[in-house]
Amino acid sequence: MSHDPTLAAAPAAHGQPEEPVAEFHEHGLQRKLAGFAHTALIAAALAFSTFQIIVAAFHPMSSLVIRSLHVGFLLLLIFMLYPARGKAHLHRIPWYDWTCAIGAFVLATYHWIFEADLIQRSGDASTGDLLVGAVMIVLVFEGARRVLGLALPIVCGTFLLYGIFGQYLPAPIDHRGYGLDQIIGQLYLSSEGIYGIPTLVSATYIFLFILFGSFLEHAGMIHLFNSLALGLVGQARGGPAKVAVISSGFMGTISGSGVANVLTVGQFTIPLMKRFGYTPVFAGAVEATASMGGQIMPPVMGAVAFIMAETLNVPYADIVKAAVIPALLYYLTAFWMVHLEAGRMNLMGLPKSECPNPWRALKENWYLALPLATLVAMLFHGFTPMFAGMMGLALTSILILGAAIAARINRQAFRYVFWLAMGLAAASFAQWGIYPVLATIAALCLVCLRIRGGRKTLHTMRASLTDGARQALPVGMACAIVGVIIGVLTLTGAASNFAGFILGVGEKSLFLSLVLTMVVCLVLGMGIPTIPNYIITSSIAAPALLKLGVPLIVSHMFVFYFGIMADLTPPVALAAFAAASIAKASPMKIGFKATQIAIAGFVVPYMAVYEPMLMMQGEPSFVGVAYISSKAVLAILLWGAAAVGYLWSPLNLAERGVAATGAGMLVAAVPLTDEIGFSIAVLFGLWHALRSRRSLVRAGAA
Repeated sequence: MSHDPTLAAAPAAHGQPEEPVAEFHEHGLQRKLAGFAHTALIAAALAFSTFQIIVAAFHPMSSLVIRSLHVGFLLLLIFMLYPARGKAHLHRIPWYDWTCAIGAFVLATYHWIFEADLIQRSGDASTGDLLVGAVMIVLVFEGARRVLGLALPIVCGTFLLYGIFGQYLPAPIDHRGYGLDQIIGQLYLSSEGIYGIPTLVSATYIFLFILFGSFLEHAGMIHLFNSLALGLVGQARGGPAKVAVISSGFMGTISGSGVANVLTVGQFTIPLMKRFGYTPVFAGAVEATASMGGQIMPPVMGAVAFIMAETLNVPYADIVKAAVIPALLYYLTAFWMVHLEAGRMNLMGLPKSECPNPWRALKENWYLALPLATLVAMLFHGFTPMFAGMMGLALTSILILGAAIAARINRQAFRYVFWLAMGLAAASFAQWGIYPVLATIAALCLVCLRIRGGRKTLHTMRASLTDGARQALPVGMACAIVGVIIGVLTLTGAASNFAGFILGVGEKSLFLSLVLTMVVCLVLGMGIPTIPNYIITSSIAAPALLKLGVPLIVSHMFVFYFGIMADLTPPVALAAFAAASIAKASPMKIGFKATQIAIAGFVVPYMAVYEPMLMMQGEPSFVGVAYISSKAVLAILLWGAAAVGYLWSPLNLAERGVAATGAGMLVAAVPLTDEIGFSIAVLFGLWHALRSRRSLVRAGAA
């Protein structure tokens, strides 16, 4: 994600970093190009974004052609932007990368040019089909290696080798054997390989929402989020850490990327926390924990949410509804933990003079909140994610351009009239259709060309388009290469073996099946991103959980949730490494501390399995949802107190044990455990309150 320039320019007195931030590369080292190569890169990124907008607006091609060209654009930009080895060729593109970039894009047009022929000879691939398919598969593996590292290509390569040589393995993991032509056909020519559902979702919903977030970031949304968070909780006890939680939660509503949240919001919040007494490890851990929740925070969530909706064939709004309460509980967990830590360390909040007025910040930048509100409203009124994303993106563009024009209008009355006209236009978008919307954007662009400062706004628009294309590379590449796993599992039926094992365990204990699934998610997440982690575990484990009686969306959300937690879990915790580059602390220590901060959040997916109303599944009622949510909140409060060792005053070992026991009883879905848990919670609260009061009396007497 791009960094908000307003943050860098803000004075240190308002909590901005006072020291240079170490550069962290989440997805490999990128080239810093100049001259013709830089111009070519910008042109390719603009072409990519333009192509995706045209696809979203008009859908001019068949689905498989769109997927193929999407992967072609991904590979074109990757081979231009990422070097093959370390720091080699960081300032120029060598001839072989030019060859790979242009060659990959040209080969990506194969499905487009020969579409009719491929349909006619479906199931009987020609030598040319197989040759092009083999080259494209190799290029996808190389592109994924450059962007995502070795772990995911190795995992996918293992599945590919299983497809080729699996017939030589012992039962029950062997298969009947498949020829190389069948495997290439499955992975390249069908819609169940590298051009499968994940790539379809990447080429439609995901790219639009990444672009939407990019436009909002460049418009100054990060600065607005930070101002709101500072104004709301900056003066509270432990205010800087609470600012990090709230600001990251706001950012999660538009970005859907945990590590990107760390690298943007963290540059503001981590130095702020360090300046007010938090240790570098704790500051980094708070930001890493809060940022990772962005993937489950509606309305945008992470790319996985769109893949889940497409895989399950349910409306995206259903996924959003299922995620709302768990996401709020996740951020409540982080907020509660930093509150307790601040109490334990006696850390105060920010001075009032350093906290901006949140209402003034909202008044000055109110228009930035409109696209997000529009997006939420459209999703919950039955519009498709693609249409809602397209309208949200169009509205953001119009508001950015409109703000530049409004700034040049001298009289306040005329400015109100202008914004009223823009508001009426926005209200009519859904009825107008795409052509009037594009015409409105074009007209505003022409006006910006004629006013002072307007060209700077157009440059911001261009930067948003190019940054959106660059941000889509790791997500799109993960979706493409993970299609190898889907293709092999579909061809061989290997997923049923592991599912059968989970079913066997589940016959004895559903809890053990859940623990096994959680461990698989966490282990896989140590080396691969959330998207392939979810796709692998949802293909293997989620069907088994469904057969064990876990509702469909809950079973998929369970593996999704722990795929996210894997990015906090050492030894490979990307969010912790990103935070470490800013906090100047050990990434391993940050990872372990982040796991401790998020520990109460580990229980939420289990509660949802036993109480599906927590994710609005089953037959939710207001009373039922309120009861389950209240129980979850109480469990989180007790877990947090036990983990930190502080509530109103420090807890002794016995109190921590009682608090943990009460929380465990509230989580367990066994008869009478709720009653026992509530009783323990009340007794614990009274016991600790009396002990704390006696301690204060003794301290006063002394």
